[in-house]
Amino acid sequence: MPIDLRSDTVTRPTASMRQAIAVADVGDDHLDGDPTTRRLEARVADLLGKEAALFFPTGTMANQSAIAVHSVPGTEMLVDGDAHVVNLTGAGIAALTGVQPRFIVPSGRTWDARDLERAVRPPSRYAPRPSLVSIENTHNGAGGVVTPLESLRDISRVARAVGIPLHLDGARLWNVEAATGVAVADYAACADTVMVSFSKGLGAPVGAALAGPSRLIDAAWTFRKRFGGALRQSGIIAAGALFGLEHHRDRLVEDHANATRFAKMVAECTTVNVVSPDTNIVMVDVRSPLTAADVARAAAARGLLVSVWTSTRIRVVTHLDVTPAQVDEAATILREVLERG
Repeated sequence: MPIDLRSDTVTRPTASMRQAIAVADVGDDHLDGDPTTRRLEARVADLLGKEAALFFPTGTMANQSAIAVHSVPGTEMLVDGDAHVVNLTGAGIAALTGVQPRFIVPSGRTWDARDLERAVRPPSRYAPRPSLVSIENTHNGAGGVVTPLESLRDISRVARAVGIPLHLDGARLWNVEAATGVAVADYAACADTVMVSFSKGLGAPVGAALAGPSRLIDAAWTFRKRFGGALRQSGIIAAGALFGLEHHRDRLVEDHANATRFAKMVAECTTVNVVSPDTNIVMVDVRSPLTAADVARAAAARGLLVSVWTSTRIRVVTHLDVTPAQVDEAATILREVLERG
């Protein structure tokens, strides 16, 4: 069986998680509320310090619902041009909400409050009205980069000063907590709405949640329905998410340690540049004449699966289904592939 480091979404439910799923108490969530889903939503709202939370099949649907809640067609959202919600959701912003993205140009690996200030247009009858700022933490495309709490607070102050709500795409916010030791509630307090995922580092087979004020979450329920996300006996999948939330958060530091070790081993190769990881994502930039696709194919032939991120960059993500020994083996395979060219 290959060592799969393409994403932390490839994890399989553990035996204990499968047992929790098998015995989950369920009801019709769309009609009366599923009891297990309600417990998950209450737990998420409590952890994030928000009034309410709503369970979604996917983080993409949760993010699109948040955009729809805050915005109306013909307005614009300020967002990093390399954000997941821009590049990896099938142009959902345009197709589903009719909102125009205005790209914030980051001065570093991610953008900060000064970058946001530069991106906000002066009021004009000719320009679209800004309706939302969206930030991703950790930032996937930048390599699992953490936006520190103080920086996020500064961003929040700028957004509020100009009267624009802030949405936090926290698909890997659990990793931020693990990397910094700062509670997720402190990060969530900076934003009006927050999305968190359960199918990445927490190892659940499916699921995400959107949290915020009750009035916004009530509105998000309608958009979830409109986007095809009405749920029935959702406790079956919510149980996996709840198990991951309670049992897999503490071990995320292991994924981070594995990513750091992998990066150090691969960095010994002189034909690449390895981006030092903040969390569990390692970006490896290959040099001509190698291409990322060539490297990925050669690695796959030797039993290692990695993602092609750009023509010259591959992405590696550590997760709960890979042991330290497998991470070392993966680094050795990749290094040998790179050295052979």
